[in-house]
Amino acid sequence: MPTYIAQNAGLTIARQFIRLDADDNLVIARVDIVAGTPLQTEPIMTREAIAAGQKLAAVDIAAGSPLVKHGQPIGIAVRDIRAGEQIRNADFKLDHEVHHPLPAAKAEAPMAAEARATFQGYVRADGRVATRNYLGVFVVGNCAATAARRVADWFTPERLADWPNVDGVIPFIHELGCGMEMTGEPMDLLRRTMSGSIRNPNIAGALVMALGCERNNIYGFLEQEKLAAAANFQTLVLQEVGGTANAIEQGIAAIERMLPAANATRRQTVSAEHLSIGLQSAALDGFCAVSANPALGAAMDLMVRNGATVMLCDTSDLVALGDDVLPRSANPEVAAQLHATLEQWRTYQAGRDTRLNRRILGDREAKGLSTIRERALTGLSRGGSTAIQGVFGYAHKVTGKGLVFMDGPSYEAVSATGQVASGATLICLTTGAGSGFGAALAPTVKLASTTKVFRHFVDDLDVDCGPVLDGQLSIGQMGQRIFERLLAHASGEQTRSEELGGGENEFVPWPKGVLA
Repeated sequence: MPTYIAQNAGLTIARQFIRLDADDNLVIARVDIVAGTPLQTEPIMTREAIAAGQKLAAVDIAAGSPLVKHGQPIGIAVRDIRAGEQIRNADFKLDHEVHHPLPAAKAEAPMAAEARATFQGYVRADGRVATRNYLGVFVVGNCAATAARRVADWFTPERLADWPNVDGVIPFIHELGCGMEMTGEPMDLLRRTMSGSIRNPNIAGALVMALGCERNNIYGFLEQEKLAAAANFQTLVLQEVGGTANAIEQGIAAIERMLPAANATRRQTVSAEHLSIGLQSAALDGFCAVSANPALGAAMDLMVRNGATVMLCDTSDLVALGDDVLPRSANPEVAAQLHATLEQWRTYQAGRDTRLNRRILGDREAKGLSTIRERALTGLSRGGSTAIQGVFGYAHKVTGKGLVFMDGPSYEAVSATGQVASGATLICLTTGAGSGFGAALAPTVKLASTTKVFRHFVDDLDVDCGPVLDGQLSIGQMGQRIFERLLAHASGEQTRSEELGGGENEFVPWPKGVLA
């Protein structure tokens, strides 16, 4: 590898260090570094040993001065920091009175329809397009969970061998539905999440099961969400059919009746404009800001140009940016909606023990990230550079194309469940320490920030973004590679989590009060 490699958009990689922007006053250690190592892009040397992923002052930084990473201030120095010293989390503070608006979103016209990329998808009767062809077994409350799981588990790969176009029968088990108010926001949220998941294009047919006396009454649920019995939508109540054994037998029969119609659907060539992609992160580290997240952002810019829908989330982190994020909005109406959503979270979290209120991240959870603002900027980069076209509540149906924002916490199981209920047919997750997560209904493509983590979690992770850190690929080239992998997975290539059977326990509707 050359001693000094120019990447793109201000990113440079030397043998030991990474500079994200020419205006940064800090760099990132690419590998473990001993004291006395020269910074090849600056006339200084390290004053101490520095672990991979940690920050180093590239110039003298006076107390009270901003610490700048990727061209954005991520905090204020609380002490004088000499060039060559490690910058630790304790060296930061945040000043919420000082604002640093993000650059305005990039305006880029979508490709002509005939030039757009394609994938092999399932086209539903109403024109929606799926990446998978599942039958689902849902419960209105946990009381019917065992029966529902037994129904779904009966349909083994061997028993589905005669139905090759059916990707599986999935149980959608959760812990809500009883011990809660029958009306109000928590119940509305649960019902909206369930009905949105049932209506997701990846569902070819659904069976909803209940004990019969849940607070989430099955008939109230059907009426509120305007769901009616059909050949591909059935209900079953244990107290009406005589218990668990009868319910399992009748549930299996109901799913069997749906198999022929589901299997009649075939994959066909469709435009990438039909994709709807939810973005997630788990166990972020400092390298995610260099490789996985911006590379995913480059892939999402390609998706938007191809007419697809991309869903950002993690509102609880973005609160740290406040109105600084508003220039990313497509118009004043979207900016107002985004501002209102962030303010609701700020009010809701006031006085609570959340990451936002700690502001400076603890060393154990940070892994190279120092402040909640830095984490928020890192997360935002997953969405690329285009304008946010709309703001949607948790599990509300997403309409329109391009980059949108769905309200939800920084907790992948809850957040991805909401995105799937909003219509996502594919999930992308970046990680710095590894993740075994897989969404319940949409194939989950997981990106590792480093080759070391990718190899350590090789059974769980799908894409290695380490070549960016090694100077082998630019952000744009890595983004193109991710874009192509997403089209392949949308066309049926299994993700690692699908190979492992992930997703059956990751359907987690958001109970009010969950904060992450």
